[in-house]
Amino acid sequence: MTQARTEYESRVTQYRNELVHLDRQGDRLANLRTVTFLGFIGLGLAVGMTWIAAPWLVAAVASLAGYIALAIVHAGVIRREEFAKVRLSLNERGVLRLDGKWHDFPSTGAGLVPDGHLYAGDLDITGKGSLFQRLDDTGTSAGEQRLLGWLLRPADSAAQITARQDAVKELAPLLDFRQSLVAEARLAGKKDKADPSRFMTWAEAPSTLTPIRWAWPIAHVLPAFTLGAGFLSANGVISALPFWIGLIIQIAIVVITRKPIAAMWEALSMGERGFVRFEETFRAIDAQKFQGTWLAALQRGLMNGPPVSVRLHQFARLMGFAELKHSGQMHPLINALTLWDLLVLFRIDRWREAHGKGVRNWFESLAELEALSSFAAWHFERPEDAFPVIDDGPVHLEAVALGHPLLEKPVRNDVTFKGPGSALIITGSNMSGKTTLMRATGLNTVMALAGLPVCAQAMKVSRVQVLTSMRVKDSLERGVSYFYAEVQRIKTVLDTAKTHRDRCLFFLDELFMGTNARERQIASKQLLLMLLDLGAAGAVTTHDLSICELSAERPETIRNVHFRDEIKDGDMSFDYRLREGVVQTTNALEVLRRAGVEIG
Repeated sequence: MTQARTEYESRVTQYRNELVHLDRQGDRLANLRTVTFLGFIGLGLAVGMTWIAAPWLVAAVASLAGYIALAIVHAGVIRREEFAKVRLSLNERGVLRLDGKWHDFPSTGAGLVPDGHLYAGDLDITGKGSLFQRLDDTGTSAGEQRLLGWLLRPADSAAQITARQDAVKELAPLLDFRQSLVAEARLAGKKDKADPSRFMTWAEAPSTLTPIRWAWPIAHVLPAFTLGAGFLSANGVISALPFWIGLIIQIAIVVITRKPIAAMWEALSMGERGFVRFEETFRAIDAQKFQGTWLAALQRGLMNGPPVSVRLHQFARLMGFAELKHSGQMHPLINALTLWDLLVLFRIDRWREAHGKGVRNWFESLAELEALSSFAAWHFERPEDAFPVIDDGPVHLEAVALGHPLLEKPVRNDVTFKGPGSALIITGSNMSGKTTLMRATGLNTVMALAGLPVCAQAMKVSRVQVLTSMRVKDSLERGVSYFYAEVQRIKTVLDTAKTHRDRCLFFLDELFMGTNARERQIASKQLLLMLLDLGAAGAVTTHDLSICELSAERPETIRNVHFRDEIKDGDMSFDYRLREGVVQTTNALEVLRRAGVEIG
């Protein structure tokens, strides 16, 4: 982690110093703006009151020009300051991740997973202390959804996973590029993640200006006639009547077209929401030279025509003209004299006709780059994690020195499932590491099938469907008991195993705890055999040692393994090392005693 830490800490220092400099520069510009504005007001008032000679009006105009120029420069400084703040926060987040202090990051993915998902709830995919919380460095809601989608569903093929791995390897050292992807999105979204869906909806929607297309050519001709007539009238060349006739017609056009114009502006305002700022994000994509197949293909898809940054720049310029509507005093006058809204909004509508169908692809490609960049940050910060070897064959898994990826110092174990029908029956005392091993194996498998490196020295795994039953909950609202909730979950596991024969990897924790010992033994054994006969592979934890007898029935495919504890001088300790065979000791009574419950 040394390289990542050095890079992050260096950038934190850089952006903090830059913010101090920009803050001072902003204060100076603000003071200068005040001076030039007061100069304009004072000189203009003095000339108007004839306190000073008329030539001083030139100085007043110069003061106004200086104020406008300073305002433009100040706006640029403010923008650079905002950008530096976002960059600072991204690098501070990197340091916090390296320090294991990411559990308070606000983006947890909570509420985004459908009920009854096959493994998300049991493997800490989302929620407090989850993989998603550790990973998510996206700037748009589309990027967030793409990242989560990859964690909730294995990729379509081993080749696709390998392509993602190659993209992650290429992106990992490109820290400037990765941070540029999300910086503008964070600024556009302000408090929340920017949501491109509204912009896409506007871009793909039919035009609201179709009923008033007749006004488009008139808007180019009539204002020129009216203003020309006004100029000629003011100089005594013609009477004022043509000017007033033209102005009245223009005002009538403004009134007639007000509803379609208002509908267009409302849809545009709701859809745009800061997306002109994505010009810089796409400019970074345009400028980057990618070598890998996947990234190069993404970039080529965005280059179908002029670069996206150029097209967004055109849109931003038009939006700048359209925002005259925010000027309550100036807008009605200018619009009446020039038919401003028609001229600008029709041009925006033409931009949509030319480029709107491609907007969805732009932001879907950006979402994919955001998700890949979040993966790349993991690789950048944890270069010791291995990229697994993936294939499309029947279920199998072989992991060397596998640990839980969300623990700071995980104990590592070798885990193997040789093929369909293979299983581990894991026994051990309470708190010895049984469930943690299953979660570590399941979570690393999910990561592997998404394209991430894994917390292991080496790993080979087929493209499988992960199934779990670990955190079963009853529901008072639905009137569902713990046992029935577990039965429903097990049925889902079985049905999925039937659908994906030879391709499921299951992890089941303490089966059928809601019923008596005899029925639990019978049901647990039968369930395990049913899953294995469907070609699934996986692990089961149990305190019921009778289940371990299954290894005698199928010695080639079922292995008994265990964790153990030690009590020395009254202290209980665990080494969390996986061993062959069935556990020979228990610690339930000792745990009760340590909790202050004296039994016997």
